Amino acid sequence: MAYRYRPHISLGGLIYIIIGVFVAWDRGYLNADLLRRVGSALLAILLWFLVLLGADLHLHG
Repeated sequence: MAYRYRPHISLGGLIYIIIGVFVAWDRGYLNADLLRRVGSALLAILLWFLVLLGADLHLHG
């Protein structure tokens, strides 16, 4: 039976990323406007067919 490689992240790596996000938010590198813009972009990428049909996927706050 063949095993597929499944990448994973350790608990230490997850904590490292969470702390990094907190520090970036605290220092002003991340803010609500940036997160809305990234979220809108991700929605448009994943649901591109709705964009072609005229749907507005911009997230408003």
